[in-house]
Amino acid sequence: MQDGRVLFGLASISQIFNKTMNLNNLKPSAGSTFSTKRIGRGQGSGYGGTSTKGHKGQKARAGYSQKIGFEGGQMPLQRRLPKFGFKNVNRKEFRAINLDTIQTLIDTKNITGDITRDVLVENGLASKNELVKILGRGDWKANVSIAADKFTKSAEEAINKAGGKAITL
Repeated sequence: MQDGRVLFGLASISQIFNKTMNLNNLKPSAGSTFSTKRIGRGQGSGYGGTSTKGHKGQKARAGYSQKIGFEGGQMPLQRRLPKFGFKNVNRKEFRAINLDTIQTLIDTKNITGDITRDVLVENGLASKNELVKILGRGDWKANVSIAADKFTKSAEEAINKAGGKAITL
């Protein structure tokens, strides 16, 4: 090493590390970019003639697109599998709320009096147009009546046992 330069004519360390990055000297990494394949531009390009599509056939024609799920004439998967189930048009969906959730609401927000749908909506447990079903998970200590669209047996028993009422709307 002589005068801070590497032997054999390579750049010095100071020259390598003192380059600053500017917009005028940015360039992509070696091998990260390549020119696109330009098909149908004559024989000299190497992609002329059949333009990489082979000879004849449906896939060589203009406007070709394959149907989704097409398996070359074999019976497609969505037709091999059997149909199952149905959608019940009369289904009623309920917002399920557990007793322990309502109990924590009573404890934290100091709610006194009856629990109605309005109280549940105000506290974000249900939305205005939802049907509400009370489920019986957790401990129930509050002596309040709850008004809802449906109750499970365990929820109704727990509410009555604590001295409250389960009012079905």
